Amino acid sequence: MKKLVYLVILLLGLVFTGCNPLEDIHDDINANKTLTVSGDVVLTLSDDDYEDLGLNYGNFDTEEDAKSMLPGFLSEKYPALGEGSSALVTYKLYAPVDTYSEDVYELSDAEHNAITGKTYGNFDRDYHVFDYLEANYPSPSEGDFVSLRYRYYAGGESTLTDGFAYENDNWERIVGFTEDEYNEMGESFPNFSSHDEAAAKMPIKLLDVYKYDPREAGDVVRAMYELYRGGGVTRSYTSNFVFDGTSFSVYENEANLTLQFGHDGTAWVPDNTIKYTLATSDYALIVESLKDKYPAATTSMDNYGNFERRPGNAAEWTDSMIAEALGFVLDNLDPNAAEGQKYVVTFDIYNGSSGTESLGVIKTDGVWVLQ
Repeated sequence: MKKLVYLVILLLGLVFTGCNPLEDIHDDINANKTLTVSGDVVLTLSDDDYEDLGLNYGNFDTEEDAKSMLPGFLSEKYPALGEGSSALVTYKLYAPVDTYSEDVYELSDAEHNAITGKTYGNFDRDYHVFDYLEANYPSPSEGDFVSLRYRYYAGGESTLTDGFAYENDNWERIVGFTEDEYNEMGESFPNFSSHDEAAAKMPIKLLDVYKYDPREAGDVVRAMYELYRGGGVTRSYTSNFVFDGTSFSVYENEANLTLQFGHDGTAWVPDNTIKYTLATSDYALIVESLKDKYPAATTSMDNYGNFERRPGNAAEWTDSMIAEALGFVLDNLDPNAAEGQKYVVTFDIYNGSSGTESLGVIKTDGVWVLQ
């Protein structure tokens, strides 16, 4: 009886070993890896993605690192995507901005007067404070920082406290808050009581500071605040904030950047190609721009809203003619496009039936030409 059971098990094993449909399917897939598709991906890297990249700190050190590491990552993440595909990847770049701290130094009347040559005990030109720095710090080193409280006259005298950092061979001003601004933030004195209070109130106040000089999303701004340390000593601290398009938040030394990649049929490569589909107004612009040069072709476009693509037709648009037409559209759409900028433009055509085509152009010597 036992021999019969063993024989049945052995036969079943042979059946399943000799005929495995799942294995056959995987073999077919592996044998047809060239069967890929074209698609567009928009991706913001997650914590898991950084781990897969071996980046334990959750960011890249340089843009070049991102350009070199992301192509392989994209190939593994999207194995089915091939030639003509694009990927827009948002990633974090380690981009520290220095912060500084120093006791506030208050200028005397004599120190103001030594710079201005007057006797009013204040500055009345924006460059006066920089003249003071040059006179009193003749040999600064990279990273030196000075916090100055000084009086400034512009229709009335006010007291300003600003920081000055020596960076890249220049004194850079880091603007502090005025006495009125501290009052507006609910402070009885021109300083905060703690760093936490400063971190909570400064982002709100910066919206007002930049009300007439708006920032763009991603911009990092520097500001200086003061804490009273006791014994007549006030210390200043600089802090950095990033704008997200709506509000400011403390900058954590990471910039969010975006890289675009294109698949060339073999691998993902950094690419600045922008994809664009012509709008109705674009066809009208082409007609107006080229009606004298290509009367038959533009008349057809005006009538049907597409490019005539039947070879030999009197109204035919050749590739070179289309590239010329797209030049007018792109100069209107993107007048400040940089040299080397690429576009892939999709447009309506008629070649015996209605359809669409796409054409790639690149800005070369200020002119849009076929890629």
